[in-house]
Amino acid sequence: MASLQDLLIVDADVHVHESPGGLAPYCDPPWDVALRNVAGVPERYLDIPGFSPGGDGTLTARFPSSHEATRMVHTPEQMVAELAEIHVDLAVLFPDHLLKLAVLPQADYAAALARAYNAWLVDRWTSRHPQLLGAIVACPQDPADAAHEIERYADEPSIVAVYLPCAGLDPLWGHRSYDPIFDAAQNARLPVMLHAVTVTSPVFPFNNHGFDTEFARHATSHSFSIMANIISMVSTGVVVRFPDLRIGVTEAGISWMPFVCNRLDKEYLERRREVPFLKERPSHYVKRVYVATQPIEEPARLRDIVTLMELYDGEDTTIYASDWPHHDFDHPMKLNQVPFSEAQRRKVFGENALELFRIDSSGRRR
Repeated sequence: MASLQDLLIVDADVHVHESPGGLAPYCDPPWDVALRNVAGVPERYLDIPGFSPGGDGTLTARFPSSHEATRMVHTPEQMVAELAEIHVDLAVLFPDHLLKLAVLPQADYAAALARAYNAWLVDRWTSRHPQLLGAIVACPQDPADAAHEIERYADEPSIVAVYLPCAGLDPLWGHRSYDPIFDAAQNARLPVMLHAVTVTSPVFPFNNHGFDTEFARHATSHSFSIMANIISMVSTGVVVRFPDLRIGVTEAGISWMPFVCNRLDKEYLERRREVPFLKERPSHYVKRVYVATQPIEEPARLRDIVTLMELYDGEDTTIYASDWPHHDFDHPMKLNQVPFSEAQRRKVFGENALELFRIDSSGRRR
């Protein structure tokens, strides 16, 4: 088994910490005023009124636990140093609070936040360290503006992906209103990365108020969201209309992939007239999706992780992610205990991500 020091480790999901005060200088008026107005609100875990609305975390009794350990990284220097300690060579950065961007009801405000975040990300983070690469936010409330943002950053060397918020999203990413985003990403040769987070929202599949506990909501929200959106993108033909678009998902684990592949293929055999644009079985398109490992499942037999990956032909499409510095991050040493072949190990930890993000081993875009 290769040691972590001997592997190229590309982390496909690392979180910077954007704050209202930090984004305000990059935000258009009048929304900058709104950001300054909440800049002094005490930090809670991904919960600032008018910036990253809570809901799920305020419905039930709160116990002292790791969930409250809200570790944050505030500078690129701190990020690079901490990632070096866990042997990560390259990291793709996602936001913290803007994981909940899709929940915001004001389209103009949401678009302004996305523009401010993207400018802040490049100025304060990715332009300062070659190890840090960025995923710009695509605002689902304003697809035309999101497409313009993708075009704006298409040639930015440190931007390697487009982040698609999934928490509380309505409609799902398969809706044709989002086609300008996919067209822009395909033209820019940037992959789109779906990322969910737990919220309670009156839209499918986040209408999870029927659960009594955060345990139940957190166990299902991420994977349900990713499954719903991938099925939406396949069943509405996004994967056909944009054949060169690379798609990745993160923070949902991998165990849902075999289920979705097999279930969609079963339905296709009976209902293919509803999706005449699919020229192959649905699993053909699903298996092209890159899947990040975090939060990796922890079966009693670690060999089962390899079996899961083989069930969706994932040797070339599974990528490592840590979710650093969140409380439930996955240290690479844990994944390194899985009995991969040496070829599989090198692909999962780094080589597959180089293909997804079209970068070389030093982080330069190809």
